[in-house]
Amino acid sequence: MLDAIVSEMQAKAASADAIGNSLKFAFGDGECIHIDGTGDTNVLTTEDKEADCTINISKEDLAAVSSGDLNPMMAVMSGKIKIDGDMGVAMKLQSLLG
Repeated sequence: MLDAIVSEMQAKAASADAIGNSLKFAFGDGECIHIDGTGDTNVLTTEDKEADCTINISKEDLAAVSSGDLNPMMAVMSGKIKIDGDMGVAMKLQSLLG
């Protein structure tokens, strides 16, 4: 499942403007996706590196948000998504998930 999520996000990230920060999706099982948008493009890896903002979410919920089946704001309100760090970086996610 992680490979499918990474492939989908890489395609969207390649066409989106660089987010200007780093962001990490942490899945709670030791796996994560790190997005480095500090350069000219957004670079995705599965390395567990420090980030300006960390979003704790399950892979299933991330897939649901990405497909439009789960409203991101409702997911935050219900605790399915927990955000640590710079909330402004999290707000830039629409360009990568939309």
